[in-house]
Amino acid sequence: MHLRQPLAELLRSLASTSRRVVVIHDTLMAFASLEAQSIPNAESYAFRSVSAFACLVHQLKSNNGNNGRASSKGVVIPHDLPINCFSNQFLDFINRQFRSLSSTAGELFNTCSPVEGPYLDLLGQKPLLVNKKRWAVGPLNPVSINIVGANSSPYHRRHKCLEWLDKQAMDSVLYVSFGTMTSLSDAQIGELAIGLERSKQRFIWVLREADRGDIYAEDEKEVRRIELPHGYEERVNGVGVIVRDWAPQLDILAHSSTGGFMSHCGWNSCMESMSMGVPIAAWPMHSDQPSNTILVTQILKVGIVVREWERREELVSSTDVESAVRKLMASDEGKSMRARAKTLGVDVCNTVLSKEGTSTAELDSFIAHISRDS
Repeated sequence: MHLRQPLAELLRSLASTSRRVVVIHDTLMAFASLEAQSIPNAESYAFRSVSAFACLVHQLKSNNGNNGRASSKGVVIPHDLPINCFSNQFLDFINRQFRSLSSTAGELFNTCSPVEGPYLDLLGQKPLLVNKKRWAVGPLNPVSINIVGANSSPYHRRHKCLEWLDKQAMDSVLYVSFGTMTSLSDAQIGELAIGLERSKQRFIWVLREADRGDIYAEDEKEVRRIELPHGYEERVNGVGVIVRDWAPQLDILAHSSTGGFMSHCGWNSCMESMSMGVPIAAWPMHSDQPSNTILVTQILKVGIVVREWERREELVSSTDVESAVRKLMASDEGKSMRARAKTLGVDVCNTVLSKEGTSTAELDSFIAHISRDS
């Protein structure tokens, strides 16, 4: 909220020398819309950084409680929508922001028709979006990844995990990463480690995420060092790779050896995985992630659930981890899921790579709209 005054000053400065000022803001920074509204030649557009499905679920629960089913033109929302995904404090913050969205001129979504077409249409019937322009311009991540080979230019340094991936069979490696804002307990990390080992499947595990008790700590004594079971890295050597620093997620997902992604189901990770045609082992932690899990596993059918949201307070056993990994990576069901994911990936990529792609057309439409003469 402290950004509001300097933003207002910037907008007034720009407005004095510009025909039109266009502000694109996150939905949780709705004050930007209010400031734009106060300037005659400014207009604002809200950017939805989560899935359209998650937005729809939030509105349904806000309006109807958790009755869990709504349909329109054959579009069905599954029963038993996830509950208690946000703290009450954060819910209050969300609702305060959303009340200010009525002044926006339209909304942008990081999604596309092959992934969420019906839910974008259904969301447009909800009060906040009725009679508003909206554009689905995703995926916003690169979808054409050049995996630079080991003998390429010496000026391009590849991450060591990619060199290991080069030596693995197609679709044989599970990529494990829970983003940068999720912490697992020591006990849960131990169970995950054992489950991965017992699955006998190849994996790359990014073990950095929120590995600190305090991510802003400058004193190394305050930094939590994750300890794996004794001798673990030696035992999985050649089968598993542990990455304790930054990992090139898009490059890993785009690599032909990657056949699955164990993820917290944050929306960026979901879109990146679907763009690359990689199925997801979903392990939702909070916020929009339980809704994204439903979309990925029940609706698009390009993933499986590692831990049901209702069991979020329970420790996921190594047996459950092993079972989920084997199901995704070494079963007929997983093979079919991978085929669906690859088909979806092609469709998603075509939305932005093709001149006739829906996301290309949506972005062109948005640019034309904000560049209009009057």
